[in-house]
Amino acid sequence: MVHLTRGGIVLLLWIAWLVYWRLSAADVKPAIRRESKWSRASYIIPIVVASILLSVPPIAGGGFLFSRFLPPGIDAYWPGVILIAAGLGFSAWARQRLGRNWSGTVQVKQDHQLIRDGPYRFVRHPIYTGILVAFLGTAVVVGHWCGILAVLIAFGSFWRKLTLEERFMQETFGSVYEEYRARTAALIPYFF
Repeated sequence: MVHLTRGGIVLLLWIAWLVYWRLSAADVKPAIRRESKWSRASYIIPIVVASILLSVPPIAGGGFLFSRFLPPGIDAYWPGVILIAAGLGFSAWARQRLGRNWSGTVQVKQDHQLIRDGPYRFVRHPIYTGILVAFLGTAVVVGHWCGILAVLIAFGSFWRKLTLEERFMQETFGSVYEEYRARTAALIPYFF
């Protein structure tokens, strides 16, 4: 029987999600409009930095960033794993619901459809919501302030990307998107 370490379970969840993400990206519609490479770099680089911060082992004498944000004796491992699994599951549901309209970059697809059901009835950007919840869960498992910094960096990165997407969707779908935007939160259900 294989025994997974605590870190192994977290790693396995993220790897399974990445494999699904890669496989599901194979059959998408062609793009008719896309952002520039510089625009993409503006949110990809911070996500890479945030991911590195979450995966760096604690450094002895690393200062505040490697000190624990939870009091000693509190084992938040399983709550963190639950957050990771829930967040990755929510983002995978959103990815599945987008179908062939999905893209890793900000694009408008040929015959693009505005998806407003499934997880999109709760938030306009459920993939980012799910990934942020998974980042938060990973930060809880890691337990150091660098994990919280990683979540904040990821939030800023996704906010940058969703701002671009909002503009593309507004220009593509006009008043239909405005109505959807008026009644559905961007990232956190029932909140701004």
